Order: sequence, then C-alpha cells, then structure tokens
Amino acid sequence: MRGPDGCGVEPDAVTLVGVLSSCAHLGARRIGLDVERDVRERLPGFRANVQLCNALINFHARCGSLPQARQLFDEMPKRSIVSWTALIAGYGMHGHGDVAVSLFEAMVSEGIQPDNVAMVGLLSACSHAGMHSEGRKYFSAMESAYHLRPTLEHYTCMVDLLGRAGHLDEARDLISSMPMLADGAVWGALLGACKIHKDVEMGEEAFERVVNLEPTNVGYYVLMANIYTDTGQLDGVAKVRAMMRQRGLRKEPGCSYVEHRGKVHLFMADDHSHPQAKRIYELVVKLEQMVKEKTGGDGGGGVVEKNGDKTTASGTAVRLVGFHSEKLAVAFGLLNGEGGGEVVVIKNLRVCGDCHSFLKTVSALSNRVFLVRDASRFHRFEGGACSCRDYW
Repeated sequence: MRGPDGCGVEPDAVTLVGVLSSCAHLGARRIGLDVERDVRERLPGFRANVQLCNALINFHARCGSLPQARQLFDEMPKRSIVSWTALIAGYGMHGHGDVAVSLFEAMVSEGIQPDNVAMVGLLSACSHAGMHSEGRKYFSAMESAYHLRPTLEHYTCMVDLLGRAGHLDEARDLISSMPMLADGAVWGALLGACKIHKDVEMGEEAFERVVNLEPTNVGYYVLMANIYTDTGQLDGVAKVRAMMRQRGLRKEPGCSYVEHRGKVHLFMADDHSHPQAKRIYELVVKLEQMVKEKTGGDGGGGVVEKNGDKTTASGTAVRLVGFHSEKLAVAFGLLNGEGGGEVVVIKNLRVCGDCHSFLKTVSALSNRVFLVRDASRFHRFEGGACSCRDYW
C-alpha cells in the first residue's frame, strides 16, 4: 500500500481483517488469497491473532473453501465464539447442517456460551439442510438452556425453516405468537416458502403484509408473480406487474461472475458483450442439446428471457429458461478452465430451477465440478447431483 507521499505503508491486522471481510462478502477469491499469502509470508505467527484467523475462516467458508476454513480453525491455539460461529455458518451455507450441529455441540461442551449470532448461524444451517426437528429443539432451548431471548432474526430463521419443510401453517402460527411485530424479513421468509410449495392463499397474505412494510423491495413482487405463474394464474401476474409499474419498480437483473487469471468476468442474462460471447453461446446451446438428449426434456433451449415475459406465443405460462447468467458463466469457465479444475461462480440472485437442473446434468456430462454461490447458499454440482440434495 502507498501513502499520499508515495511512501510504503504496511497494512496492520485491523486493515487485513477489513479487506478479508470485504472479500468474503463479495466472493473475491483471488484478492482474498493474495491477502492470505501476504499474511503467511509477513506474519508467521498470525495464528495467534484470533481476529485475523476468524476473518480468514470466514473468507474461506464464504468463498467455497471449507477444507481450508476448517484447517485454519483446527490450527488456532485459541478460539473465540466468533471462530466457532464463522465455521458453523460456513457449513450451514454449504448445506452441511449435521456438521454445523456437531460443531455447535462441541462449542458448548468446551464451555463457550452461545450468543444470538451463533444461534442465527445454527438455525440457518438447520433450515438449509431441512433439519426442522433439530431447529425446533434449538429454538426452544434458546431461553431455557442458553438464556437468550429470540430476536426478529431468529424468528425469520424459524419461519424459513418451517416453511421450507412444508409446515406453512406452523410457520404462520409462529408469526402470530411473536412477542414483537413481524418485519419484512419474517413475512418475506413466509412468502418464499409459499413460492416453494405453491400456496397462493397464504402467499397473498404474506405479500400484502410485506409490501406494506417494504413497498420498494422488488424481490417480494417477483416472488408473488412467480407464485401466480407456477399456479397458472396469469391475472395475478398482470396485477403484480401493474403494481410494479405504478410504483416505478424494476426487477433486479441477474448477474454472475467468474474469476480467471486475475480478472473478473461478469455475465448477465442474454448478454453478448463478452469478447468470447460467440463461443460461449455456442457452447451453451450445445450443452442444452446434450442435456435434452440425456434427460428427455427440452434442455432449456428455445425460450429466452426478454423483458421479464413469462408466456409463450400461445399465451401459456412457462418457467423462464434460456441464456441465464449462470449458464454463461459456467460455459466461460469450461472454455477457459485449465486442468479441469473446479468452476466457481458467484450469483447475485437465487439460482433458478432450470439452471439448477441444467448444472446437475452438465456436471456429469463434462465430469467437472461447479460451485455456485447464490444469494443465500452454496450449490456444489458434481457427478449429476447437487450438495443441496434438491432441498433449496
């Protein structure tokens, strides 16, 4: 680093922690790995710095390198509750709820009292893994065993956990029993669950509540429109779109990026701006045809997202498929990946169902591993399967 007078300025541990935290948030693996390399070269005793090790654990976990995160954790001579929480949350993001629960129990057995942040990480891990019984148990134990009063974040985790598991009525009853008013995140979690299970009636209630609380959050309008689309209610889709137009809201565009040779390559749906666009699109079309032949489906070909339309020429509602950003990013990774290594993709939105099925099949056809971090979790596609076990 250089100061304003041109003199070299050595970053201290506080600076490095801040940079690593930013890399973890953005999924900037290359920069984070450069920082770690610098730390190991200049600070051979860095393992004694708990805050710096915690930042490295969080970075590796959130950027897809769980083995490195676990190794750093195991090598620490002294750990704080932040160390445990970072690893628990990391395993949760990757869908390894059983490991997250084991780590939590090990933490408690070592005499470390969990705090509210640790409980959010644990409950979220149970939610992503479909461990609703365990989630109920730990939520109930918060006050009785750990003397922690549940906050809105904990209720959000529980509504998400119960809703994902199909217990929509129980999730709705939990909201009614809350000792505080539910916020947008709580109702949004219920709305997301209604999308998964195609519950229009409860979805409409959740949508009405959440748009009153967060009227400019576009994601909730998209969720409700998708519920109507999935159930063939085109009038409902039109109603939601009209609301968005009246309020001047536009859907956030999906984007995905891949790091390659020190550069970030960003892709958006139906985007032809990349220098390798012609080769990328040719490969996506080829892969979709291979997927179609293997699965007997339509392979996602022939329907391309344009301006958010969700209907065919005949007016029939369909799920949007085609040149979505994660497909383009994976194709770029396949074209440019030396040595057949893992292709890592960071996406700003949730992976759609079509791309999820596509990537599972392509991982088997290409004998490659794709690691995709979307807005809420990691998906590791390998050998025709995903680490989420289709529970997402």
